[in-house]
Amino acid sequence: LIEAGAPLDHVNNLGWTAVIESIVLGDGGENHQKTLRYLVDAGADITIADNSGRLPVDLAQQRGYDEMVALLER
Repeated sequence: LIEAGAPLDHVNNLGWTAVIESIVLGDGGENHQKTLRYLVDAGADITIADNSGRLPVDLAQQRGYDEMVALLER
């Protein structure tokens, strides 16, 4: 989708971007880490919060996804 020019920062009706979805819909494992890394490297905005005001880094921390937290804090 990125290569096709899909908007990286589209916000769905839940207030989630693709970055947020890669965290909350995943298990924090390698595949979801790769997805998050690809989105971040492509320029996705990691400062867009969900409808509750939680940032992607907060969501990753709450779930104990240390590798994702490190990626979002770099």
